[in-house]
Amino acid sequence: MASLNVRAMLLSVVLLALLLGVWEVLNQPPKATEAMSEYELLMGGADQEARVPPPSQVLGHAWNELSNPFYDAGPNDKGIGIQLAYSIFRVLTGYLMAALVAIPLGFVIGMSPLMYKALNPFIQVLRPISPLAWMPLALFIIKDSERSAIFVIFICSIWPMLINTAFGVANVRNDWIKVARTHELSQIKTAFLVILPAAAPTILTGMRISIGIAWLVIVAAEMLVGGTGIGYYVWNEWNNLDLNSVIFSILMIGVVGMLLDMSLAAVAKLVQYEE
Repeated sequence: MASLNVRAMLLSVVLLALLLGVWEVLNQPPKATEAMSEYELLMGGADQEARVPPPSQVLGHAWNELSNPFYDAGPNDKGIGIQLAYSIFRVLTGYLMAALVAIPLGFVIGMSPLMYKALNPFIQVLRPISPLAWMPLALFIIKDSERSAIFVIFICSIWPMLINTAFGVANVRNDWIKVARTHELSQIKTAFLVILPAAAPTILTGMRISIGIAWLVIVAAEMLVGGTGIGYYVWNEWNNLDLNSVIFSILMIGVVGMLLDMSLAAVAKLVQYEE
């Protein structure tokens, strides 16, 4: 297993080096030639600006940004660390609110066929709605862009956790439930001592799906509401035609999303329930 991991890591490094090398070669600025007119030479700078910057430029820009990630030079000029902090705060706030609703409600649905049949039509109607479709209504009712973005995260996070929790609870082995009844455990004790440990891996799978969706949605939501956050940062830098910043912020979005998923994956490994 260790040798497999080492080989996989080496292959990843080789593929990354190959990708960066091809990217660097394909995005080098054109060299001036004698055949170029004076006008073309004068416009060379604009032609270079229109090109995707090579990785060497992006890495240089990334070094400058990460060397001082928390600077604050005004409303439209904040460091990448501050922008990410705003986005992570919104995601975690909406995500935790969704968990507080989805997990208990999922338990009720999973343990009660009556509640499942009663609530399933509402779930099936609301679940397919794009989270961003709620943004205009949220802005009208809440009248605050920050809280509206958190509400959108809440909406997009609740469904995977709710459905996975209900599924995990409903599929706990009947033998374990019967043993709990034999020992005259109350429904609350049965839920905490028997059902929760058995359903925990499925619940955490839903939580991993939700955090990934939430991180995707916050970028789009912040592009709509503006102000602060990594989504606003991307859009603002695009308006400034700073492709170095755009590419750098895209990479940071990917890194933070990976770290959020890895955090929940580590928790999932700790609660693996062995029958």
